[in-house]
Amino acid sequence: MVKQFLAIALLMIGVSAVSTQTNDSGTSSKAICDLTMAQAPVINGIRLGMTPEQVLGLFPGSSEDAEVRSSLSRPASQFGVSSFIIRPDRYKSKEKFAGISQITFTLLDGRVSNLSVGYNGPEWPHVDKFVAKFVEGTNLPAADAWEAYVGMDTQLKILRCEDFEIRVFAGGQGGNLNYVLLVDLTAEQKLKERRAKAREKALQESKP
Repeated sequence: MVKQFLAIALLMIGVSAVSTQTNDSGTSSKAICDLTMAQAPVINGIRLGMTPEQVLGLFPGSSEDAEVRSSLSRPASQFGVSSFIIRPDRYKSKEKFAGISQITFTLLDGRVSNLSVGYNGPEWPHVDKFVAKFVEGTNLPAADAWEAYVGMDTQLKILRCEDFEIRVFAGGQGGNLNYVLLVDLTAEQKLKERRAKAREKALQESKP
């Protein structure tokens, strides 16, 4: 489990690092769907914009989990960022989240701005199969409307909409690195602006 978590974390860091570059080198920055935040997908009751309390309400007993409490007790960063991880199989609601190994929540100003759902499988022959399964019952476009990530064409596809972005990755032994990442683009832009202002301030203060 630890090795799997580290592998997912490293993969997410790598993808996120690329995402923060100007016009992501792997994909176009142009929105390829016109859906708004109100139309963003909900995964088993989980959605962008939730508060920690709303999230914990979906997992009875999670508010008493030492790991979760420790994460939530830590103050947010200077930019307003905090995070915590939920492992569904620890709680009474685990049957509702069958196949999900963990969910990583990143918050900006106390609201979920980024959530990554890690799966235990299955092993998909192509990411398009995973996307097709994910979009079932939603208003999201089919896999052929998503953009393949250059260099990882068969494993990672991205859908950029008006207010949010979705990344679907298929990989790992038995599909143990499969994940779906949802990003609030408005929150992401706000965070970038805060970091840019902080850099500018530091630069000004360093001048003689």
